[in-house]
Amino acid sequence: MNRINTLFSNKPTGILSLYFCAGHPTPDSTADIIRTLARRGIDMIEVGIPFSDPMADGLVIQDASTKALRNGMSLQKLFSQLEDIRNEVTIPLILMGYLNPIIQFGFEHFCQRCQEVGIDGVIIPDLPFKDYLEDFKPVADAHGIRVIMLITPETSDERIRFIDEHTDGFIYMVSSAATTGAQQSFDEQKQAYFNHVASLHLRNPRMIGFGISNRQTLASAQANAAGAIIGSKFVSLLDETHDPDLALTRLLQQLEV
Repeated sequence: MNRINTLFSNKPTGILSLYFCAGHPTPDSTADIIRTLARRGIDMIEVGIPFSDPMADGLVIQDASTKALRNGMSLQKLFSQLEDIRNEVTIPLILMGYLNPIIQFGFEHFCQRCQEVGIDGVIIPDLPFKDYLEDFKPVADAHGIRVIMLITPETSDERIRFIDEHTDGFIYMVSSAATTGAQQSFDEQKQAYFNHVASLHLRNPRMIGFGISNRQTLASAQANAAGAIIGSKFVSLLDETHDPDLALTRLLQQLEV
């Protein structure tokens, strides 16, 4: 069974997943960050593939992506850094990246390398769902890679159900239609969105991301889904400290976990 499915089967609630950008804050920090987060009890990790135009991301992740590219990070280098990661890390690992660099790398080659180094899933925010079904899903399925799709408050019920029917792993619920970035709380409109999606009784578990940065937003996400994905807040702490252990300690203190 894919490690993502195993996680949600064994821990249906209270999951905490963290995002960081490969190649940031230093060129060779990727594997160390993964090992640190896994050792400290994080349930799942999303590793960002830096890109020059990360349209779904806010300023913090855009800045991290720019610095990673200046540090020489590429898909080829990322896979080489992950070569032995499964000797030490057992939790699910997901790559998050935009379509352009993945297509340039070659999607079948990309999935093959994901399988070889032990990546469990991928998130490609700008992948059209029609293209996913026709061209990408068969290749990903053949390599055991889960392609995770995003939904937003603007996604129709029909499309949410269609995504649920044709994907596996989990559904990434974007908390708002805006870009990534810390928020202090989730307002009534967002709560209504969480409640509405829950009422659809989807087959796949849901994770909530974008804007989670404190105890209030974390508690809301974990109360309305299987868990929460935190990106910008952790990335900013990594940028400040250059130390994944210290960055995680400060994050958990702010989350009051």
